[in-house]
Amino acid sequence: VQLVESGGGLVQAGGSLRLSCAVSGFSFANYAMSWYRQAPGKGREWVATISSSGTNTYYADPVKGRFTISRDNAKNTVNLQMNSLKPEDTGVYYCKASVRGSDNWGQGTQVTVSP
Repeated sequence: VQLVESGGGLVQAGGSLRLSCAVSGFSFANYAMSWYRQAPGKGREWVATISSSGTNTYYADPVKGRFTISRDNAKNTVNLQMNSLKPEDTGVYYCKASVRGSDNWGQGTQVTVSP
């Protein structure tokens, strides 16, 4: 199982970024996918989840209405569109796949939002 995030960077408050996670090593279309983030000095927190088909999406309250999770099962990718970014969105963003009882994580991509 391999997950590789990309798309992070430095953006001003109010700006947008689109993160992507490329996945390989398992039947991507059969599994829900999630994004998490970890701010400096804090624990990892859940951000969003998308069902295997993409029909259902779930968001943490702090990002609801600003972030959109999506997936392309033909390309084995899951994306996170982040709009109206705030400084408190700063952190390392990770995608996660729970496959056969094991959690699999990417290496993360840094998002920094300046005031």
